Amino acid sequence: MKRIHLSLKGRLAFALAFLLLFGGGAGVAYGAETAAQPDDYHIVALGDSITVGYEPKVEYTVASPPYGYAERLYEQALLHGRASLSNYGIAGLKSSGLKTFVSAIGSGTPITADAIQPGLPDPRTNEFGAAAAKIRQELASADLVAITVGGNDVSALLTSASALSDADLAAQVASLLSEYTGNMTAVLDVLHEINPHASVVIADQYQPLPVIGGKELYAKLTSATDAFTANLDKLAAGYSAKGADVKVAHVAKEFVGREGVLTHMVKDRDFHPTQEGYAVIASTFAAAVWGANIDLAAPAAGSPMNIYAVGKKLDTPYKPVLKKGVNYIAIQDIVQAVGAKTVWDAKTSTANIKYGSLTVGVKIGASTVTVNGVAVPVDSPAYLQQVGKESKTYVPLATVAKGLGFGVTYIAHLKTVFINP
Repeated sequence: MKRIHLSLKGRLAFALAFLLLFGGGAGVAYGAETAAQPDDYHIVALGDSITVGYEPKVEYTVASPPYGYAERLYEQALLHGRASLSNYGIAGLKSSGLKTFVSAIGSGTPITADAIQPGLPDPRTNEFGAAAAKIRQELASADLVAITVGGNDVSALLTSASALSDADLAAQVASLLSEYTGNMTAVLDVLHEINPHASVVIADQYQPLPVIGGKELYAKLTSATDAFTANLDKLAAGYSAKGADVKVAHVAKEFVGREGVLTHMVKDRDFHPTQEGYAVIASTFAAAVWGANIDLAAPAAGSPMNIYAVGKKLDTPYKPVLKKGVNYIAIQDIVQAVGAKTVWDAKTSTANIKYGSLTVGVKIGASTVTVNGVAVPVDSPAYLQQVGKESKTYVPLATVAKGLGFGVTYIAHLKTVFINP
């Protein structure tokens, strides 16, 4: 066990230097597609490096930022309607640091990184602290607050547990949990004061060391993890009894027996999740929020993109077409998917698509479309696509969906478009 090196500050201070690249607005969740709108289901993510989405030995850039559980949770939200995400994960954060950070947010008072928690390796912390008032506004309108924190509170047990008797370990765990409970009670009280209607989901702590590290140590650490989960369940139940919507994402049980696959512990002596681990965490959060998680795997190379319209995957023989960087779709498919109606004007070769109070007129080859009779220039005109023996009218997906008042979000790494009213 002495080969396990868990100097979090040292590793993250080097590995998280990439975060200096992320200038601009604090908490912007790594993509313009997540910009909040008034009718979005808005997620605010708070917590530690698990919320950041950190993995060891991964080089991050602005074009290739972290992809963790919060981003996946945002994608699941898009299956239920328009959504946005603000990610304020801080690498190295403990529950005591989260308590201090949330307290500053509650009062709208700027706070420095060292005041949040001395020695934090995440270079964005000062930026987040300076944005306390802005974050308070986001929390006040949030539908969901997702939290991962506590791993840095208990990580020392990975190296100390083997030398402790069962009684001493139990006493140390009880002390850690007492401090954690006090910190999280303060966090939840402030969050409830800011927004009593938001759902709050907190992850318990998975145990990252596989059984190959020693059966006795594995049993000790599993016992500590079980105590953490029971403690967090009790905390959440107390708030639920008072009418607050506080739930636990039971991540720990999903990692049991799969630690070597779901974490970097075997290869890198690092307790952070692998991409598969982050997917498991996200699915556990999604199950806590919506009751289920839906697989959103990217299509195979060379295949058309996936399209989800109002939460349902578009499955049609008339496949989407990428033409000069623009995604086109058969007009009847999008009409049916969103529950609109279309009237074909054969004289003018125009399809008039009606949805609610809006009518979008799309003419083959025209450089404009009409929205309620007003001409709107477009760079990509509709055209006739030969599909087998049929000729189908193909229209620019984004142009038509937005013309009908729908939100269109494209997730590049999933090669997937979400369309929501």
